[in-house]
Amino acid sequence: MELDVVDGDLLSQPVEVIVNSWNRNFIPHWLLLPQGVSGAIRRQAGSEPFREVGKHGLLPVGSAVLTGAGRLPYKGIIHVAGLNWWWTANRTSVQKSVHSAMRIFQEKGFQSIAFPLIGAGTGGMSPQATEQLMLEELSKIEGQGRVLVVRFRKVGSTSD
Repeated sequence: MELDVVDGDLLSQPVEVIVNSWNRNFIPHWLLLPQGVSGAIRRQAGSEPFREVGKHGLLPVGSAVLTGAGRLPYKGIIHVAGLNWWWTANRTSVQKSVHSAMRIFQEKGFQSIAFPLIGAGTGGMSPQATEQLMLEELSKIEGQGRVLVVRFRKVGSTSD
């Protein structure tokens, strides 16, 4: 497996499938005002992927669901339940989310995937700790394909 860390926008990565760090479906998508990665995905993809993930009901922490990509140019979106009841992430939720997303990635035969920093931002974990944890977990997974971990950077931004 080819593993890289890149700076940029998750939604501009040249991959087949992207990962969305999502809640556990305990609040319907139409009541939420998604922010961060989910908000960007919703603005560009539309509501259909969120309606699809909502049909799966309450998701266990760390689980993953594959949906269509709406208006985005990907083959799908893997939504991971990276946040718990208190809208926070922790080591276990990130580890399980990485493994669940990669299981779907491998089962469906995708060749490339891009992850945001699961648990950073709304989840309350530091971007550095999240990145380190995700890289540790991804390095344990064997298989084929290209895996990108995307550190969000606005166009023209050079700050850490």
